[in-house]
Amino acid sequence: MIISLFSVTEIVFVVYKYDENTNVCIINNPQLVTSLKSCGHNQESVNLDALLEHPVLVYASNSFKAIPERKFSVSEDSGLERSTRIKHVYVFQREYATVDPALVELVGTDEATTCVGLVIRNRKTGMTSVAHMDSPNVVSFGLTQMLSLVVHHGLDAELDVHIIGGFEDASRQYANGVCGSESHKKLDGFSFPLCKEIVEALQRSPEKFHIQTLCILGHNTRRDSDGNAYPIFNGLLVETSTGSISPASFDRSSRCPDEIVRRIRVTVSFEDPSWNGKLLETYDTHTDRYQIAPCSWMPCWKDIAFSLQQLSDSEILLQCSTSPSAEGFDFVDNFRRHLEYLIQHPNWRETFPMRKPRIFERTTNGGWIRPNAQTGIVYKALLEYLSVQCLF
Repeated sequence: MIISLFSVTEIVFVVYKYDENTNVCIINNPQLVTSLKSCGHNQESVNLDALLEHPVLVYASNSFKAIPERKFSVSEDSGLERSTRIKHVYVFQREYATVDPALVELVGTDEATTCVGLVIRNRKTGMTSVAHMDSPNVVSFGLTQMLSLVVHHGLDAELDVHIIGGFEDASRQYANGVCGSESHKKLDGFSFPLCKEIVEALQRSPEKFHIQTLCILGHNTRRDSDGNAYPIFNGLLVETSTGSISPASFDRSSRCPDEIVRRIRVTVSFEDPSWNGKLLETYDTHTDRYQIAPCSWMPCWKDIAFSLQQLSDSEILLQCSTSPSAEGFDFVDNFRRHLEYLIQHPNWRETFPMRKPRIFERTTNGGWIRPNAQTGIVYKALLEYLSVQCLF
């Protein structure tokens, strides 16, 4: 991994470029990689540790943690005039959205425990992409998806990056053969491999990334009196016009539209080969509307969902979460609601007729409307009719 660190401050590894306006870490400079390689052990792991310990990024992480968490709710804005209503885009797990600051004011995500929120913003255009990464398997192609509208081909874009989420969800293990210290702390669990892959994917890309925030792993971990670890923050919110970022949480009114169907896609998409290694397509940047891309599931999900519904709340947490003790208060309720949908709609074609996306457009009062909803009703009626005919 090739990494360069630079800043206006004097406490840096390599002063490679002077920037009077920002304190940043920039990926892609061969000078620092020599010193990292000389340690003689896993290069990628060392680079992630180096970033986590870099004083500029530590300072940035602490500054981010000092920002009060913004609790975002659409219902609180319901009394506002149309001219002042906030236009936002919400990103669920394994989704991404690239937004135009001329059309959208805020974009964000939450409900991340072992997941990681990745923000990439073009300094010149303000185009901002937010992804909710949940597995190393979706990072490489997911980054390509994010960059497709953030970067214009042929132009040398300066891209600000914020990486927020994940925590120390497993105990640290010690490894041998580390240069300069008695041991190297390698974090297992779900968060560390994901964070490691994100940093590596950024390095593999030819783009110029300026890491502004790296609030992950130990920087995003708090512990109770018994030593149990929890994430400090589970979400983020970006102001598209300025690029400023803050910790955030969203309520059900702001996790819209099509909340249940979008949650279901996260659960069943691993069975749909069209989504292998990809982030789920959700939002159309140019038209400022949601296009919930289709996802199929097997009819047996009806039985699976029914069986899971019989579990207690604690059993659902243990069997269906990567971090049972760190989930939000509404995790089980949200999970049961999407299980009920699978029970009631075992045929995915009812949800995605003719495998077409579910379209949602903004209304004048700031809500969302599905103009083609009638298609689903007609298609469901047709399926019911055909099933009856098969009985004769």
